[in-house]
Amino acid sequence: MSLAAPTGYRTIAVGIATGALGAAMLLGSAAIAVADPPPNCTTADLAGISAGVAAATSTYLFTHPDVNEFFTGLRGQERDAMRENVQNYLNANPDVKADLDGIRQPVVDFKDRCQ
Repeated sequence: MSLAAPTGYRTIAVGIATGALGAAMLLGSAAIAVADPPPNCTTADLAGISAGVAAATSTYLFTHPDVNEFFTGLRGQERDAMRENVQNYLNANPDVKADLDGIRQPVVDFKDRCQ
């Protein structure tokens, strides 16, 4: 039995981690230029918020198998096609869009507060 994740999932996980690290580095460099950065804007804060959002997203997808199936089916698509398919899906499913926007809101709030 292999415990390794399939390549597609590994790629997604690496992409998420890279994005979080890149955002942390960007926010970290911006904080150096400011004498008194806002509270709770550290890389550790971003990592904690991102982990919470990832956990909430996982829970949402496990409890909404149809949504999970849609996003899983995107694997292997070209980026532009994927973006268009996601937009079309969310436009056709406004409740899903609202749910996912709500789950992501802590990251949006962090970005707004810490830039």
